[in-house]
Formats: sequence, C-alpha cells, structure tokens
Amino acid sequence: MNIAIIFAGGSGVRMGAGVPKQFLEINGKPILIHTLQLFQEHEEIDKIYLAMSQDYIRYTEQLVLDYRIDKMAAIVPGGETAQDSIFNALKKAQEENPGDSVVLIHDGVRPFVEYGVISDNIESVEKYGSAITSTLCYETVLISKDGKTADDLPLRKESYTAQAPQSFYLKDIIEAHEAIRATENRYENMVDACTIYRALGRQPHMVIGNRGNIKVTTPEDVYLSLIHI
Repeated sequence: MNIAIIFAGGSGVRMGAGVPKQFLEINGKPILIHTLQLFQEHEEIDKIYLAMSQDYIRYTEQLVLDYRIDKMAAIVPGGETAQDSIFNALKKAQEENPGDSVVLIHDGVRPFVEYGVISDNIESVEKYGSAITSTLCYETVLISKDGKTADDLPLRKESYTAQAPQSFYLKDIIEAHEAIRATENRYENMVDACTIYRALGRQPHMVIGNRGNIKVTTPEDVYLSLIHI
C-alpha cells in the first residue's frame, strides 16, 4: 500500500492574498488540486489522506468531488503546527492501513513534483526505509545565527535543499513522531520529517528531486507557477 499524506493547513500570511495559498488558482484551478492530481493520477499511489484547517474542510470536500479525486481516503482537521497536522493524518492512515504501508508526506502547495520522483521515493523506502527528496544547491549557502554575519559556509558541492515528498514506512514515521511528541519541546524547530528523523539520530536516505518542485509561498512563486503549468 502506497499512501500520500498531504498537509495543507497554511494561512497564507506570507502570500498576503486574503485566502489560504492552497486555494489560490493557477490557470483556473486551485494549487491544492494541482497537487492532489499528481498523486491521483500516479499509478503507484493507492490512497490520499489530507490534513486541512477545520474551517475549510467542507469547501475542500466539495473540491475533491468536483475534481474527482477518488483516491481521497479522508480529510482530517489540521493541528496547531504543520507537524501536528501531519501527525493527525498519519494517525488516521494508521487506523485503516497496515504499518508496512509506504507513506509519502507532501506539501499541498508543492504542485510540481515529477512523477518519477514519486516513484523514486517509493523505491527508496522499499530499499532503505526512507526517502528525502533533495536537490543540489546552485548558490552558496550561508549559516548565520543573527542574520547579519556569516558564521559558516558549507561547501556548495555538499549542500542540498530538502524538499518533498519525504517518505517512510507508516509504522516508522508514526514511531518517530510519537518519540518527538513525548519530549519537553515537542515540535520546536522540527520543520519537516527529515528534521524529526535526524533529531532521533536516524539517517534518512536522499532521493534526487526535480528543481522545479517549488513550494508556492510568496507572490513571486505564483508567477513562477504560471511558467510550469
């Protein structure tokens, strides 16, 4: 069983559009639907679980019907943070699927991941137990604690950006989330599943992704999206 876990609970503050960014339309279709259709149409994906702000669940259910996303297994309420939202969707998937199911955790506003990258994620989990979609940095990365001075400059040839999907066996990522949730700081500084895994001393396997796999976050990203779609 291969399952897509999509989280789309963002408020769109950085977009400044007045509506959550996942519902902004590109070429007449909400960004979220572009994303969902990637997994709907991928032959290796069996089910989709979506974490969504409670206020928009009914609207999203109608979109799912309108666009015939029939792999949608459930839409669950989001949580206080993105990781809480993902955990809610993972727990729902756990109720209905075996622990050795492969789950691909993906941003609802990342609508340009290539089909081959999705397949590579599944294959990587089956071989190595995990997959972190990554791309090599083409610019110099600066490490700065105060945002004013460069404390460190990693070698460019060793620098990558972690994207999505980030994929695991369902039982393993549930266990990782529960371990982090049991700590005093819970999800503080836990920006994604890769961070969670590394915080527990685990070594996730990298999968090379496509550079066009942007996360639509700012108005500039919307303009870039018009080029892709």
